[in-house]
Amino acid sequence: MFDYQALKDTALKTAPYDYLVLEKFVEPSFFENVASDFPEISGAGSFPPSQLKIQGAFKQLMEALDGPTFREIISEKFNLNLDKYPTMYTVRGRCAPHNGQIHCDSASKIVTVLLYLNDAAWGEDGGRLRVLNSPDSLEDYAEEINPNWGTLLVFRCTKDSWHGHKSFDGVRRVVQMNWVISDDVVKKEQRRHSISAKLKKITSIFKSG
Repeated sequence: MFDYQALKDTALKTAPYDYLVLEKFVEPSFFENVASDFPEISGAGSFPPSQLKIQGAFKQLMEALDGPTFREIISEKFNLNLDKYPTMYTVRGRCAPHNGQIHCDSASKIVTVLLYLNDAAWGEDGGRLRVLNSPDSLEDYAEEINPNWGTLLVFRCTKDSWHGHKSFDGVRRVVQMNWVISDDVVKKEQRRHSISAKLKKITSIFKSG
């Protein structure tokens, strides 16, 4: 499902922080099946797998992302032993206008993996994640990543790993996986996302009514 050789051949960029970008990491032949099995997500925000229907090709993709081959390659790229750290997942299906503000991921995260699963060519100005040089402006960026089908972004989480994107409202599919410092972090974050997901579902029901 994944182009591991291309990932091995992709250089790690070190400025403004450690990260790598690889387009078409997911083999194009899997597009239709993964897109068909992508879970139905009605609201914006991050949802834990426990709150979604994970099945078929999408389940296969998530299992491969959490598999030993991917972990070994990322460990080597970032000079880390990720074997001792647990992983945590969230899935996004939609983006709201207020999403994407400049931020760093929490200190409990070691490495962030973002795998985009949108149509082949992202035609919108908003929703393109930017690797930022500072927290001061979205316009001060080192690279802008189109969230096209199969595009992979991996970065080391530090106090300076600033990122964000211009406002976008609509479908924007992405799987986020993190290696985190402990199982307690996984439990805490999954509980927080689960409560948030339930509130979003309730809000969606009232809005539709």
